[in-house]
Order: sequence, then structure tokens, then C-alpha cells
Amino acid sequence: MEKLRGRSVLVTDGNVDKALRKFKKKIQTSGILDDVRAKEFYEKPTTERKRKKSAAQNRWRKKLTEQALPKKLY
Repeated sequence: MEKLRGRSVLVTDGNVDKALRKFKKKIQTSGILDDVRAKEFYEKPTTERKRKKSAAQNRWRKKLTEQALPKKLY
């Protein structure tokens, strides 16, 4: 049996809503949800490469705009 390390929440005082919020936060930060969504459908290798290349270009473009000097306001 696989041990769920850090992905469990104890319910105290019968407060299920609070425990559910904590559990969702742990799942979100661990990245499990992203993996599940990525494996939900098959993605062709060419499509995956194209998506990753586009994301890299967007990151590069964003980095350049952050480093650019501000426009003159006169």
C-alpha cells in the first residue's frame, strides 16, 4: 500500500469544510492535479513540442518586456 505522504488532513471538531479547504490547498501545491489533467487525454508528441515551444517563447517575451525601459511620458 502506497503511503500518502503529506496528502492527508485530519478533521478536528467535525469541521469538514476547513479540512476540505486544507486538503485542496495541499493537492494544489503538490502539483498532483496538474499531472492528472495532463494525463487525462493523449497529446501527440508534435503537439506537446509545439505547446512547450510556444510557452517558452511567451516566457521569453514576458522577460524582455519586464527588462525594457519605460516609455517616455512627455
